[in-house]
Order: sequence, then structure tokens, then C-alpha cells
Amino acid sequence: MELFSRDDLNTLLANSQTPCLSLFMPTERGVGQQDWKRWKKLVGEAEKRLAAAEGRHTSGAKELLQPAWELLDDAPFWQNVNEGLAVFLSPEQNHQYRLPIPFEEQVIVGNRFHIKPLLPLLSGDGRFYVLALSQKQVRLLEGTRYSHRELDLEGVPTSFEEALRYDEVEVARTVHTHSAPGGSAGTREAIAHGHGAGTDSVKDGLLEFCQRVESGIERLLHDEKAPLVLAGVEYLLAIYRQVNSYQHLLPEEIEGSPDRLSASGLHDRGWQVVRPHFLKEQEKTAALYRQLAGTGRTTDDLAAILSAAAEGQLQFLFVAPDQERWGTFDPDAQTVEVHDKAEQEDEELLNLAASHVLSHKGTVFTAEPGQFPDDVPLAAIYWLPIGERSTKQMVVF
Repeated sequence: MELFSRDDLNTLLANSQTPCLSLFMPTERGVGQQDWKRWKKLVGEAEKRLAAAEGRHTSGAKELLQPAWELLDDAPFWQNVNEGLAVFLSPEQNHQYRLPIPFEEQVIVGNRFHIKPLLPLLSGDGRFYVLALSQKQVRLLEGTRYSHRELDLEGVPTSFEEALRYDEVEVARTVHTHSAPGGSAGTREAIAHGHGAGTDSVKDGLLEFCQRVESGIERLLHDEKAPLVLAGVEYLLAIYRQVNSYQHLLPEEIEGSPDRLSASGLHDRGWQVVRPHFLKEQEKTAALYRQLAGTGRTTDDLAAILSAAAEGQLQFLFVAPDQERWGTFDPDAQTVEVHDKAEQEDEELLNLAASHVLSHKGTVFTAEPGQFPDDVPLAAIYWLPIGERSTKQMVVF
């Protein structure tokens, strides 16, 4: 399963050449021919949109759409779809994402990529890790609410036996088997013994194992802030917690042997653990919005939000992913025009606000309208009090 990461989003936001073409459509496993036909129709529509916008952009539609047309000849691509397809094309970028959310069919040509449909994948920075720890197998998954991938554990021992072969001091070791703690008759696993400190008992052997796994995980995640969930049997996880140095390790665990769980199963169980933590962060920010109401630190006014977002003045933004506001925004005059239907020069203004906030290192939350602080489709918290920023905006409907 493909994972759309914050780095992927930053790449799209960093695009500097136009036109930017964003295409979305739902896909379905096992119906490749129907998806193929839908994609062909969508690319044809994109060609028309680009031709209509040719006066605003310099690059030709033929060159820009070449990667999109080439997908029609890629049979394996359509045999491995997910629930939705998102494709982004510009003179400097070409990205295709088969993602686990069903997008509505949409073709958007503009000066920036339309990233708002992707925000639910990253809402609340909903990225997390699951470390599945057993003596037989060590696995590390990176996931979001909708997707996951198993990471390459370079420099991390992937089993008890491999961990003890990492010894920097050459120690003679023998390996025998014994009944696994708490296991049924016939259940066997390897335990290493040898000469040297920390290896003369099962407990010390497991401690050494956890130390070496933790050392490798620390190197992999040393710059990360995403929560980490442990999966494994109680006694082994207790030992791992003794040596853990990762500051974002959660107290909740996935109990039981992780060897019985597939990557998808670990992801689903991991999401159940981290979801309340992500919701708590969003609820805390919504509470902050209500607390700051009337102080000049909050707004749900579209014109004010667009102006402040363009200047990097917004710390938090709430956006309804299923709402749209089409129109134009003039950052110099600080004016906004909103139209009932998308016109030739228009762009989707909620996407514009979210793009600016994310580009300036702010945080964007997505939720249904009823979950917003003031039950509106757009709301924001400023970094600074009102006296320290410009507040001159005008909106035209």
C-alpha cells in the first residue's frame, strides 16, 4: 500500500512552475478496464482545460500531459490500484499516487497543485510507527490513518539470533531451544548463551536483544516526532521500555504475539491506539480557539484568513475537506472575490488557504463542518495578537 507522507506534500507545495495540473478519480481493485476508460476520459478533459487556460500559462498541453497518457499503456499500474488515484503534473514535477481514499473525479488547472483532497491523509500530522517485537521477528511499520508501509530495518537486528551475532566482541555462543514463556507444548524459540557480561541468563539475553534493537530504532527515528506503538508479549515489551530512548513512545501497547498479525493487522491495531492521541490534539486546538475567541487571535472570515495565510500569520487552520469556495484573491490589494461557480480565472480558496498555512509551517486540521470550533467550514488561530499584524482586508461576493 502506498503511503502519502508529509515530505510528499512538501514536494507538491514547493512546485514553482506553471501550469499545475491536479487530477483525481476513484478507482476499484479488479476493474482495471473501467478505471482505464475513466482515466482516458479524465485526461481528455484535462487537455481541454489546459487549452482553455493556454493564455495564462506558457507550457504546452501535449508535453505536460505526456506522463498521464503514458499511464494508459501501463497495464500493471491499473492492476494495482487502491481506492483513489491522484496525479500531479507541472513542467518540473510528475507524481502519481494510488491512495486508500476514494476521490471525486476532478480536473484542476492552476498556479499551484490542489492538495486539499489529500489533507485527510495527514490530518493532525496523523503519522505513526508500530514496532513489532518478538524473538523470531522484528518489524517496523510507518502508517497514517489510511495507509502503511513496512520499513527497511538497515542496521536493526530482525531477530534474537541476529541481534546476538552483532556482538562487537567475539564471544563463543551456542544456541539451544527451550519452551517459549507462556507458550503451549511444542512451541520452541532460540535463546543464546555464551561467555561475557549480560548473556548468562535468558533475561540478560533478552535485555541485550532489546538494547540492540533499540539502538537501531533510535538511529532510524532520531529526528522523528511521530508516536511509536509497541506490539509484542508483555515481558518482552517491559524489557524494551527499560532501554527505550525515543521520546514519543506511547504507553499503550498492542498485546500478544505480533508474529500472528499481518502488516495490515498491525496497522489497524496501531491506528486504534494512536487515534485518540491525534483527536486529543485537534480537540485541544479547538478548545484553544474557543478560549481565544474575542481576543483578536481567531477568525473564521475568509478574506482575513487568506490574507493572513499568505503572510504566514496563521498558526492553526481548520478546513472542511468536502467544502469548496471558488474565486480570486489579490494579496496586494488584500481583496477576495467569491463566486457561486468556478470561473475561468478562479481557484479554490480553501485549498489556497491550506497551501499557504502549510508552506509557512502552520498546522492544518480537517474535520466535518459540525466538528469545527464555530460550526463553519474554515477557522483559524493567528500566531500573534491583533496589534502586531495587518488586518486590512475586503471581501466581495
